[in-house]
Amino acid sequence: MGQRIREGQMQIGDRLPTEAAIMGEFGVSRTVVREALSKLQAAGLVETRHGIGTFVIGTGQGANFRIAPEQLATLREVIAVLELRIGLESEAAGLAALRRSEHNLAVMRDTLDAFANAIAQSTDAVASDFQLHMEIARASQNVHFVDLMTYLGTMLIPRSRLNTASVAGEDRRDYLKRVHTEHESIVNAIANQDPEAARAAMRTHLSNSRERLRRAQEAASQ
Repeated sequence: MGQRIREGQMQIGDRLPTEAAIMGEFGVSRTVVREALSKLQAAGLVETRHGIGTFVIGTGQGANFRIAPEQLATLREVIAVLELRIGLESEAAGLAALRRSEHNLAVMRDTLDAFANAIAQSTDAVASDFQLHMEIARASQNVHFVDLMTYLGTMLIPRSRLNTASVAGEDRRDYLKRVHTEHESIVNAIANQDPEAARAAMRTHLSNSRERLRRAQEAASQ
């Protein structure tokens, strides 16, 4: 799929075939398909819209800013990206509170439900986590937030690179429940059209992640 996008066989805005169709065409498992889609998303070629499908959003050409996956292999590097996200996403959340539509809000709530279901079923919640942050960026109505978030992809979610619950010394389910509560606070502030509360909730959410990892880094160094 990546080659087809880069060669222009698929255009920006085109919808990718379903997972089942890709599995049938290439003769691979669903796990392989999902891994490939995650890589395309991280490369800024596609985005998945919850309940709709996966769409081409770029060709991967002309991107100067880059955080390569190998740059996110250590706690120090993941913390550095979290520091970047605090500034970026706090403002996106504030703008989302001012500009969000009812549709934006409905998609955020659906994504919260998907995250909660992943916790209940003990499955991977990275996709719904990333999707919520993407929807908040989209609700800012500023395409540059969306473009940057899309480019960074699921690399933005620390546990997609590290077992952050283990690193922070927490039970995985408890860790994800804490994250879910923080997500709910952000969405509630956006729903209430309270930009300062939305900024504060996003800053708290990302700062909490950073501090958990920072404490783990300090403990490891000692």
